[in-house]
Amino acid sequence: MTAGGCGGDDFSLPDWNAPGQNARVGDIMIRYAHVAEPQGEPWQPGDDVPAYVWLYNKGKEADRLVGATTPNAASVDIVDSDGKRLGDGVDLPANTLVELEPGTSHLVLRDARQVIRGGDFMKITMRFEKAGSITFDIQAQSPAYDESPSPTS
Repeated sequence: MTAGGCGGDDFSLPDWNAPGQNARVGDIMIRYAHVAEPQGEPWQPGDDVPAYVWLYNKGKEADRLVGATTPNAASVDIVDSDGKRLGDGVDLPANTLVELEPGTSHLVLRDARQVIRGGDFMKITMRFEKAGSITFDIQAQSPAYDESPSPTS
């Protein structure tokens, strides 16, 4: 499946049912940007909410994700796999896909300002060292409910 909306791009991603929004700024292609699915109940005010995204730098020079903001949280941190804040951001080598996913570096919306339900959209701005900034809608992933038959006694 070729990424849509980017006319002339020759970058393709696996054909899978991935959540999230797509965007582009300069040579940075943003794919599958989404807020983690709430577990059990919606995210509540004050919660720290993980967000995930794939970043493909199709340029010839390295770039870096240096920050992000959203009006739905007090701040957005870029963290490593242990949740430690990465003050220098995330390196985006030339012609490379970097997946910010669970168990790796990712974003955390700190101190949510309102309830965030699965399916809700919110604005997020991502800032890159060379490519600049872009604001787009990001969606909270809808919970996937277990539809398997319940055990019988």
